[in-house]
Amino acid sequence: MGRLTTHVLDTSLGRPGQGIRIEIFRIDGNDRVALGEVVTNDDGRCDRPILEGEALTRGEYELLFHAGDYLRAQGVLAEEPRFLDRIPLRFGVADVDQHYHVPLLLSPYSYSTYRGS
Repeated sequence: MGRLTTHVLDTSLGRPGQGIRIEIFRIDGNDRVALGEVVTNDDGRCDRPILEGEALTRGEYELLFHAGDYLRAQGVLAEEPRFLDRIPLRFGVADVDQHYHVPLLLSPYSYSTYRGS
């Protein structure tokens, strides 16, 4: 059974990104279809897969990380608008039987991602 998970690490503080709201969308042509939202736990992960089983279908998705809210809550001062506020990560799911792990490594002025395991 396939599933979608994430993990947020705050690389500027060297700890998990706790309490980050993440919206999930399925991309349908030029439209974004909202599928729900989750919030990261104390370990920077979600308590359950974001999508799994029949909810994970072949296609394109977007995770929208509300990083600006998290950075404000951490007391990171920055000019408004922030350089990074909401971070969209688009990716494709080709095999619905696989685990798609999409981590976010975050700092106030940069981020990176990769397909994890």
